[in-house]
Amino acid sequence: MIQRIQTIYLFIAFLLSGVLIFFVPLWDNEAGESVYVEDVILALALFLISAVISLASIFLYNNRKLQFVLGRVNIILNFLLLGVFVYWSLMVPGEMEISEKGIGMFIPVLSIVFLVLANKAIKKDEDLVKSVDRLR
Repeated sequence: MIQRIQTIYLFIAFLLSGVLIFFVPLWDNEAGESVYVEDVILALALFLISAVISLASIFLYNNRKLQFVLGRVNIILNFLLLGVFVYWSLMVPGEMEISEKGIGMFIPVLSIVFLVLANKAIKKDEDLVKSVDRLR
């Protein structure tokens, strides 16, 4: 059952959190240099944990309840990451040296969208299985 729509959504979330982060900058510092995720250990760790959870959820298609719970945990993790980015960008100037935000700070938002879509599809599949079980 890998060919379900939630697999595509989870794979896109994996690509966003695990691959795209290495190619787009998080922000530009005051010197005009781009800061990538490799330079910020906390962001790298949270992104990679999110990617691993997304990838693990793809292969848990037999256990939809666990897949749904891991999706929620991943959504919460991405909200935490988004909160960290908002905190860093709103800190007193000079402490974090963020002069211009990059597209990398928007990745958790995109990831949350695809994880919510995946959870909706997982819930729809679970409801379908429950309705078929009632007919037996």
